[in-house]
Amino acid sequence: MAKHGKKYLEAVKKVDADKVYDPKAALDLVKETNYASFDATVEVAYRLNLDPKQADQQIRGAIVLPNGTGKSQKVIVFAEGDAAKQAEAAGADRVGGKDLVEDVADGFMDFDVAVSTPQMMAQVGRLGRVLGPKGLMPNPKTGTVTMDVTKAVNDIKAGQVAYRVDKAGIIHAIIGKVSFDADKLLENFQSFNDTMLKSRPATVKGVYVKSLTVTSTFGPGVRVDANQF
Repeated sequence: MAKHGKKYLEAVKKVDADKVYDPKAALDLVKETNYASFDATVEVAYRLNLDPKQADQQIRGAIVLPNGTGKSQKVIVFAEGDAAKQAEAAGADRVGGKDLVEDVADGFMDFDVAVSTPQMMAQVGRLGRVLGPKGLMPNPKTGTVTMDVTKAVNDIKAGQVAYRVDKAGIIHAIIGKVSFDADKLLENFQSFNDTMLKSRPATVKGVYVKSLTVTSTFGPGVRVDANQF
C-alpha cells in the first residue's frame, strides 16, 4: 500500500469516503483539500460501462473548455506551403515538414500537442512508436489531423482538452486549476460531462457512468453524483 504524507492524511479526513457529492460541493471540497504549493490541476476521472476492445466503444475526442485549462500548451505543426504559413500566423510554437519529422525522430519532444495536415501524415506516420505511447500522435478524431491548422492551433491554445478511454474503461481529463473561480470550474466540468454523455455508444446498455471522481494534483479523490448535473 502506498504511503501518504501528513498533509494528504489531513486532507483526506475532510472527505467522506461513503458520500457521493453534487458537482459544486465536490469542487468546493477539492479546492479546500488542495495542499500543493503551486496552482494545482483539477482532473476528473470517469469509469464507464465500456468494453474498449470493441471498436465502437473506443471513445476518443477533444473539447474546448469554455474557460480554458489554465495551462499554456506548446503546439507543433507538421505542415508545408500555405498551411505552414497559416500555422505560424496562428501562433504555433514550431512549424515544419520533413525537418520537423526528423527532429522529433531524433528526440525533440519539447511540445504538448502535435498537429499535422493530412498530406504530412505519410511522413509523420513513422513517428508512431515515438508519439503513440505518449498520446501525442496526430489524430482526426481529436482534430489534430486537419487542413484547418489555424482552427486547430487556436483551439488548443484556447484550452482544448483531448480525451481517450483507457484499457480499463476510464477517461481522465483536466478541467482547470484550483485557482479558478468556482463557477468557471463548474462550467468547465458541466461542459466536459455533457461531452461524455453525448459520446455514449449506442451499444452500451444499462448504467453508462459507473463512477465519477474529481481531484487536485496531490489531493484526495472526491466522488461525484453524475446525475446531479
